[in-house]
Amino acid sequence: MAEVVTRTIRLITQQNVLDDTPPIQEGYPMREWSIKVVMLNDKKEEVPANILDKVTYTLHPTFSQPIRHLKKPPFLLTERGWGEFDMEITFNFIDKAGSQTIRHDLHFQENRYENDHKIKVPVNGPKMAKALAASGNVPAGAEATDDANGTGRARDKRKAETDNKVKKRSKLLETDTPDLEKMADLMQKLNEDDLLHIVQMVHDMKSPDTYYKNDVEQGEFHVDLYTLPDDLAKKMWTYVISKVSE
Repeated sequence: MAEVVTRTIRLITQQNVLDDTPPIQEGYPMREWSIKVVMLNDKKEEVPANILDKVTYTLHPTFSQPIRHLKKPPFLLTERGWGEFDMEITFNFIDKAGSQTIRHDLHFQENRYENDHKIKVPVNGPKMAKALAASGNVPAGAEATDDANGTGRARDKRKAETDNKVKKRSKLLETDTPDLEKMADLMQKLNEDDLLHIVQMVHDMKSPDTYYKNDVEQGEFHVDLYTLPDDLAKKMWTYVISKVSE
């Protein structure tokens, strides 16, 4: 699996009232607002978010084009409006290293404010390793080389790791009976998207005897694995093994 490092993404929001534009309704003046994306280095200094390939803003559905894709730092979005709202912002990493989505509260209590978000960044290739090195430390061995020998060694290492994962997965799936205790342990290694998929599987395939609790306010989901129907338990077991072994 790729090494993972933590970086801080900073969102800088600015807004001001447009005095020359009449308000849409009384008490709600028109404003111009903007959001840009930067990153903090190991000295807490703002630097370009060069680990990002694209930033997607999902605005309130009342906007004529609520989904905006920006592909160049600082991924500056500028708009006009009168209302505050929560939006989703998706960070797409370079080197095809996946994406992460956060929520951002657009409000007008301050003319300028900053929101910092710590994100996990997979170091899955030389391009990403080089970009991360500009903002802080990169794990030893994560900087894959481009020379022929280095590329060959990296390829051989990946092949060996893949073979080991396949053997491990095959061994775990030798029996049709899921190991529920093992599955509970392995589920702790899943990422948020994989866990959401598990939650959806429970919702779709649960039986009347299945005990589960979905605490939306606390963001928690509990399920008693021993109350799952056999087909759901087998499907979850296969899915968890496949994800942990990736």
